[in-house]
Amino acid sequence: MAPPSHIDFFEGHPVAGHSKWANIQHRKGRQDEKRGKIWTRIVREITVAARAGGADLSANPRLRLAVDKAKAANMPADRVKYNIDKATGNQEGVNYEEIRYEGYGIAGAAIIVDTMTDNRVRTVAEVRHAFSKHGGNMGTEGSVAFQFKHCGQMIFAPGTSEDQVMDIALEAGADDVIADDDGAIEVLTSPAEFEAVKNALEAAGLKPEVAGVTMRPENTIDLSADDAAKMQKLLDVLEDLDDVQDVYHNATL
Repeated sequence: MAPPSHIDFFEGHPVAGHSKWANIQHRKGRQDEKRGKIWTRIVREITVAARAGGADLSANPRLRLAVDKAKAANMPADRVKYNIDKATGNQEGVNYEEIRYEGYGIAGAAIIVDTMTDNRVRTVAEVRHAFSKHGGNMGTEGSVAFQFKHCGQMIFAPGTSEDQVMDIALEAGADDVIADDDGAIEVLTSPAEFEAVKNALEAAGLKPEVAGVTMRPENTIDLSADDAAKMQKLLDVLEDLDDVQDVYHNATL
């Protein structure tokens, strides 16, 4: 099954360039288990994107990415259309606002939590409770975001031709191509160039396993087995909150 695509094209923890391929497979497995949750998040993303930029896919790149994500998650086309109509005034809808929270996890690992909510009082209380109950703590705005780069990211499976990916990606406007120790290949772009680079690669028959506009950690923190387990629990609890869209971190688990 193809992985969901987000404007992060994948929900939850971003996969840094040095991450092991097994971690990507683990993430995809968890996503498949939470298909209903993913649909809820996609609906919110479609709603916010359509409300901000209109219903015309050709003129709204954020909405195009959200619709691509819906297709990858096998959401019916009529449900996609219904939510676009609802967001643009043709149906009654809920107003969501986007709020980012920042904080620290186990051993000081940096965490960013992106939410869409119709009740910010509820959301901040739930996020703060998750941090405090599971060994982390909320930070102030900007306290950890500087440790991440907002960028487009595509990851190709081990065995993919590095030369082919590099030639096409750089020609299409990618910023960097990184070969990981485990054979996976990571392509990085600016957010604005992500769609063009992804389309060029897919046109050449190169389909990424993971693709999206994400917050990629500039540096990572290695955690011991015990700390990694605690960190995973904190991340899982944050991800499972109803208002949370994405969780990014800089821990190597």
